[in-house]
Amino acid sequence: MPIAIAALSLILLMIAAYRGMSVIVMAPLLAMLAVLLTDPAAVPAAFSGLFMQKAASFLKLYFPVFLLGALFGKLVEISGFSRAIVTAVIGFIGAGRAIPAIMIVTALLTYGGVSVFVAVFAVYPFAAEMFRRADIPKRLIPATIGLGALTFTMDALPGTPQIQNIIPASFFGTTAWAAPILGLIGSACIVATGLAYLGWRRRSLMAAGEGYGAPEQLVNEPDQQEGGASVHPMIALLPLLVVGVGNLLLTMAIPRWAGGDAVTLALPGMADPVSVQVAQMAALWAVEGALLLGIGTILLFAFAPVARRFAEGSKAAVGGALLAGMNTAVEYGFGAVIAALPGFLMVKEALRAIPNPLVNEAITVTSLAGITGSASGGLSIALAAMADQFAAAGDAAGIPREVLHRIASMASGGMDSLPHNGAVITLLAVTGLTHRQAYKDIFALTLIKTMTVFVVIAVYYLTGLV
Repeated sequence: MPIAIAALSLILLMIAAYRGMSVIVMAPLLAMLAVLLTDPAAVPAAFSGLFMQKAASFLKLYFPVFLLGALFGKLVEISGFSRAIVTAVIGFIGAGRAIPAIMIVTALLTYGGVSVFVAVFAVYPFAAEMFRRADIPKRLIPATIGLGALTFTMDALPGTPQIQNIIPASFFGTTAWAAPILGLIGSACIVATGLAYLGWRRRSLMAAGEGYGAPEQLVNEPDQQEGGASVHPMIALLPLLVVGVGNLLLTMAIPRWAGGDAVTLALPGMADPVSVQVAQMAALWAVEGALLLGIGTILLFAFAPVARRFAEGSKAAVGGALLAGMNTAVEYGFGAVIAALPGFLMVKEALRAIPNPLVNEAITVTSLAGITGSASGGLSIALAAMADQFAAAGDAAGIPREVLHRIASMASGGMDSLPHNGAVITLLAVTGLTHRQAYKDIFALTLIKTMTVFVVIAVYYLTGLV
């Protein structure tokens, strides 16, 4: 019965997301439903003391990254840099290779620090135009964008500034560049398998007579793209390069600047000093600093076009950051409530029985990411509850903390993209498609991503590469 209660709450959340309901509204309601069915008297305390506390703690740590990422992405868009990058990639690869071209463009944006949510809006108009010209079924656009944004650049490539690669650093004392060889191997596997799958789907659908789209799929069609880019692509790529290099340099420099394991803040107006652990915050500070450097670079090279639209663009960026942050925070709160119920404790004990530390970590993280519908939410919950156990088991087996970081990060981006995932909902809404029309191919990438984690684990045990 306890497991059934947790499962019921999760299934209802997935159905609500599938039907287009707001996760921000439904997640707390369904979390409290699970508590009501378990212990009715505990509902008020569970809402205020657990759900809201966990949601607020997530925002306290990670909202600056959401905000700076959204602002950086918006400035990349309004400066004309994103169009310049897209145009250059299309010119280099060719309009006939729409699927790999759009994947590369999306990967460049997200690896450069642009939020997944922002990248979707920036890339979709060009994806629609390329797919229309090549008469490739429109239903493959979400999966193509997803391959570039929701898989290897999100959590596998070393140094990626996406939040899913930052969270493990605060638990394992690592950096965003943890286990670079394993990350590159996993990325190559995901790209090769994902492109092979999408190529097969393209051929199958077109052989069946399906072109760009039936009338019911032609929703939210962008205007025809005319004219070329006004910015040189090398200049357009510079802010992304600055974010990547800045992240690496700040990751190495911040611990040296701090001069110790902790930084103590004691201002005259404070009743008590506040101590911040450098190892837990260094990766976050590095990403935030790198995004600020990227924003400064855009302003340096494109101040005039940015200034004309900054007020409107910054408001949109703040709105996007709030929506993305709140979606993730409430899913984190939902997962925290589920994790406190007897049903989850039974599942947790079953997972604890898995003897291999890396397999245990991978299954636990991807399961929680699936439950919450959020890679960052599931990852945060799993590591908050079991990071010490993972670390102790890894130390006993001689497994470096960097490997634990990379496996946890990659596993979070596996089963997270179930129907109630916020990025999936946004992706389908922007492209004007429904779950029924396009989710099948997104789910195929979910399976590819999940299996790749275990391929990486096998590579580590066979070769010892880190």
